[in-house]
Amino acid sequence: MTTTLIRHAKIIVTMDADRREIPDGGVFIRNNVIRQVGFTSEMPPHADYVVDLSDHIVLPGLVNTHHHLYQTLTRAVPAAQDAGLFKWLKTLYPIWANLTAEGVCISALVGMAELILSGCTTSSDHLYLYPNDATIDDEIRAAQEIGLRFHATRGSMSLGESKGGLPPDRVVEDEGAILNDCQRVIETYHDPNPYAMLRIALAPCSPFSVTENLMRETAAMAREYGVCLHTHLAETLDEEQFCLEKFGQRPVEYMEELGWIGDNVWHAHCVHMNDAEIELFGQTGTGVAHCPNSNMRLASGIAPIKALRAHYVPVGLGVDGSASNDSSHLLGEARQAMLLQRVGGDPAGMTARQALELATLGGASVLRRGDIGSIEPGKAADLIAINLNRLSYAGALHDPVAAAIFCTPANVDWSMINGRVVVQDGRLITVEIEPVIERHNQIAREMVDGK
Repeated sequence: MTTTLIRHAKIIVTMDADRREIPDGGVFIRNNVIRQVGFTSEMPPHADYVVDLSDHIVLPGLVNTHHHLYQTLTRAVPAAQDAGLFKWLKTLYPIWANLTAEGVCISALVGMAELILSGCTTSSDHLYLYPNDATIDDEIRAAQEIGLRFHATRGSMSLGESKGGLPPDRVVEDEGAILNDCQRVIETYHDPNPYAMLRIALAPCSPFSVTENLMRETAAMAREYGVCLHTHLAETLDEEQFCLEKFGQRPVEYMEELGWIGDNVWHAHCVHMNDAEIELFGQTGTGVAHCPNSNMRLASGIAPIKALRAHYVPVGLGVDGSASNDSSHLLGEARQAMLLQRVGGDPAGMTARQALELATLGGASVLRRGDIGSIEPGKAADLIAINLNRLSYAGALHDPVAAAIFCTPANVDWSMINGRVVVQDGRLITVEIEPVIERHNQIAREMVDGK
């Protein structure tokens, strides 16, 4: 049994039911679980490991609900820099067809390192194409190596261009093979227990890249095994038009018919939803991964987050793929979420603390995790700390919580995931990242050049 004592934090933002913000705060941890939170003076006097976080703000680890880690290999590709979603996809699909198993693992390490340094302690990922013998096992291996709490979603595409879909035929899979591998991945990796470091969800890519049959069969399998479902939905007006022309229904209507609404489902984006659809999500507990940077980058629109929250829809944040965001900075995503809800004319459209809630408790609710998202007894020991003595916070320390959101997004100085320290003095300590970056850049060049 190992104990850890955090003491003298400038402020601890608990995100508990009372939303306590504790000055001179302390946290006592036994193994991987938080046991006590309060003032430093209330903490036990001794522990196996003592961490003095004077001058730091301590926050719950952030939760990322949507990503495509492999896309770190295709950031800022010139031909895709100024394109909307469908053109962007058509430009990048041929490049992604060159992805390999090594590319999946290396790109995952790069994206996960970036996420962890930005404050993320739990992330999902949506890997939906598997060329050249790549498998989801390749990114699971990366998560286990780097120490990130991980929700791997076994994505899929089965509707190629020859059958009326968007992706080229060479990057889609046979539906029987998809379902067989989904079963394999669940049975091999999914851990339903509290504090699990690895869970599986099933995630056909989108209404324009899979068939109705695959959507139905995947939903049935997920409910049989008790795992969650995830896909893209209502991201662009092009998608809406595609669904109206092909299915005679709006995207949300189509998902409802297929059984893709409910408290085991979360959808990425949900930019173009009407009032009735928002109400449906609230009534059924269907979750939303809000990806503000990606929605801005691809000119998709502004998701109605204020309305979704007003209807008690579970909403978390997602950095989305690094080819539609070009970054994996989750604290920066929280800042952008706050600003984007104000740009329409409401200066109080989202507060800093509401944005922080999306990034913590909101993400936990979307991933159906009651064991993460706050700093309180019984929760997993997932915590981050940022030193307040930095240039970008100068003049903002009258409210350090707001500073963490309003000011230039900072990398964390210290991070613990499941009771294990993964960032110390601002440096990732689980993986030597420099040689990973070097190999990542080599693979990226080879993919783009088609070698």
